Amino acid sequence: MDAIQNMLTRRSVKKYKSDAVPQELIEKIVEAGTFAPTGRNAQAPIILAITNRQVRDELSKINAEIMGAPEGTDPFYNAPVVLVVLADKARNTRVYDGSLVMGNMMLATHALGLGGCWIHRAKETFEREEGKALLKSLGIEGEYEGIGNCVIGYPDHVPETKPRKENWVYYVK
Repeated sequence: MDAIQNMLTRRSVKKYKSDAVPQELIEKIVEAGTFAPTGRNAQAPIILAITNRQVRDELSKINAEIMGAPEGTDPFYNAPVVLVVLADKARNTRVYDGSLVMGNMMLATHALGLGGCWIHRAKETFEREEGKALLKSLGIEGEYEGIGNCVIGYPDHVPETKPRKENWVYYVK
């Protein structure tokens, strides 16, 4: 798919089939994330590629609690994969770096025929003891800030493109 066409047609998918995503597609998406630009090329963000249903469901539950959603709400929209982007708190470019990783992964997801959506509250999730415990269980040391959750899967519904708003761009010549 042409890169610009990919950018123009990608949409946030908020309803997924429960079908598993092949590991090779997850690896391609994650690889695209690792090629995002980072401040001083420090490559400081990290990605948790979560396909374990129990861990995925626990993160969803924490996310729902943080947003104040009713019991049983799945903020991950039934997506079977969650790609969590975290960035080293010592880096002053951490939010920008992690955001670019998220963007690359969402574009790669669409290019591969999958759906994706940025889900917020990763920062709050990894400030909680449960989030810190998950990192520790994976042997991840250091101070990391959650930047975003990129949920991916096979779309069960793709939203229509909304027209672009007026006054989005101002040309200064």
